Amino acid sequence: MSYIQWRKSSYSGATENNCLQLASTAPAAILLRESDDPAHVITTTPAALGGLLRTARAGGFDHLRRAGQ
Repeated sequence: MSYIQWRKSSYSGATENNCLQLASTAPAAILLRESDDPAHVITTTPAALGGLLRTARAGGFDHLRRAGQ
């Protein structure tokens, strides 16, 4: 089994179990996991992750936060 080097998000908390982590296994594969449950891993592409980040930065999910408050 190959070693996967996970990177912690700079927006995550200071504790080890409060983190969004990313790793790359190939040029076309990005892995995401939550440090509280590291066994569950989501696989995506750089293009899809980029689209998610652009939408979040532009406020595309703000309505979800307001609905939950």
